[in-house]
Amino acid sequence: MARRKLLLLLKPFDVYPVWRSENLSRISNPHERQMFRYLENRCNVHEDAVKFCQNILRNKPVEWKPIFRSNLSQPIRDVDLVVTIGGDGTLLQASHFMDDSIPVLGVNSDPTKAEEVEEFSNEIDTTRSTGYLCTATVNNFEQVLDSIIEGQIIPSRLSRMSISVNSQKLSTNALNDILVAHPCPASVSRFSLKIKGNDQSSSPLVHCRSSGLRVSTAAGSTAAMQSAGGFTMPILSQELQYMVREPISAGATSSLMHGLVKSDRSMDLTWFCKEGVIYIDGSHVYHSIKNGDTIQLSSKAPILKVFLPHHLLEHSNEKGS
Repeated sequence: MARRKLLLLLKPFDVYPVWRSENLSRISNPHERQMFRYLENRCNVHEDAVKFCQNILRNKPVEWKPIFRSNLSQPIRDVDLVVTIGGDGTLLQASHFMDDSIPVLGVNSDPTKAEEVEEFSNEIDTTRSTGYLCTATVNNFEQVLDSIIEGQIIPSRLSRMSISVNSQKLSTNALNDILVAHPCPASVSRFSLKIKGNDQSSSPLVHCRSSGLRVSTAAGSTAAMQSAGGFTMPILSQELQYMVREPISAGATSSLMHGLVKSDRSMDLTWFCKEGVIYIDGSHVYHSIKNGDTIQLSSKAPILKVFLPHHLLEHSNEKGS
């Protein structure tokens, strides 16, 4: 049997280069010193997790190569599996370079520990990446990897969001969510939106003055959308959820400020500010827009194959039943 090819995508070891180069003995503030020591410990835990996973891979029938996510610039091809080691952010970044042919397995290298959060709650915030989409940690990585190699588990098909500006599709599909807003958070975002069907039928045109528009996939509905008052969607849903942020004088259209875009429909948005930005899955990937630009959003993007935690699939089945 041919050896499988695997790409190991890594969160960088040194994500805090400024303080790494400083001499802790020069820091007089005890709270600051404690924070820096904590961050250094987090980097060490992540690095140990990467070494642990690499040692396991050396004993498996796979060919693999590591790459830091900051060095990823080309579409991922010619591998059978992508393994991300970091948190949800690393998996999200990988998704921007993947089509629907290669599955991805997320490894949460440094999960949040509830007892640690409680212990240090009056001193520092010790919460880390949620690892919502990450199936593995160092505790079960080998078991999960063996199950994948032996074909005992199959990846789930997560819906992604397609984004077009002025009828030109952007190269990046959103796995979590997008935010359309003015680049200055204190400025008002002005836009109109409507939901369209394949038969060109549409909802009423809604004119909005607000702090922007957030649209999420099912996978992203537990992130910023939920924090803003949205609801959790079944993880395998193909619908999109949208919410106008902090609408000004919504009046009779208030019921249209939050809702769903069905899988056979799309959202059309027209931007009416001098400048604006579409942020895709966070702040690192964005596309600038200007007055008069039209944006179309739908769930018609290629899916992403992800090995999901079992509890997410159980929860999705419960909601769907």
